[in-house]
Amino acid sequence: MAQQATPVRTARLGRALGSEPATVNGVALLLPDGEESSARRPSPLAAVPVRGLGRRLARAGRDQHLATHVVHYRYRGWNGDEAHLAHDAAWAADEAVRRYGDVPVCLVGLGMGGRAALRAAGHEAVSSVVALAPWLPEDDSAAPAEPVKQLAGRQVLIVHGTNDARTDPELSFRLAARAKKANHEVCRFEVHTDGHGLSQYRNEVLALAQDFVMGVLFGRDFSRPVQDALAAPPPLGLRMPLAAGFGTTLRH
Repeated sequence: MAQQATPVRTARLGRALGSEPATVNGVALLLPDGEESSARRPSPLAAVPVRGLGRRLARAGRDQHLATHVVHYRYRGWNGDEAHLAHDAAWAADEAVRRYGDVPVCLVGLGMGGRAALRAAGHEAVSSVVALAPWLPEDDSAAPAEPVKQLAGRQVLIVHGTNDARTDPELSFRLAARAKKANHEVCRFEVHTDGHGLSQYRNEVLALAQDFVMGVLFGRDFSRPVQDALAAPPPLGLRMPLAAGFGTTLRH
């Protein structure tokens, strides 16, 4: 009896969140969290946290003709040098270009998806990156440092809770510090006492992400906190506090 070939897994874009515009002027690709090592298919539940942000972006960008999609990975794991999630993010940028033409793409990732967004930023269509609580490897002198050269020329926002027990906020600070040496348009906000899900100040985090994405894709004016963070030299532009009263009572 002949053996059946194992089907090749492929990444895919989910259905556009909100109503897909007839003419698209910008694309936001939402990259869910994942795991360090796993060959299993991603759980549908992994996309729930980024789907809420995606729907908010779709509403905010409706008049600017924003297309917003969640990326469905082939595997739930990063899987070492295979970097499956980063390759799937780059594939998604290719697919956005195929569907919509030469439009700017913003990669928006959570956790392991944040690392995928940062790693895939070198794609020629990607103009900007949002990394929420990005999972990054521990500093190891025996291994090459997480790359930052691909962030040159991109606008980058990193947001991390100071009490994140799953992904170390100090590692995202160190990566941002290396990236900002060559690219001043890197900013990072710290959400005091918040954890990995950034749920304590969820509304402020979503407002910050929305403000950034609308600014980088459609030229809207940034809010004062983002303006200050992008203009500030390291480390001031990398340890900007985000607290209740976003945009009015940020502590400095």
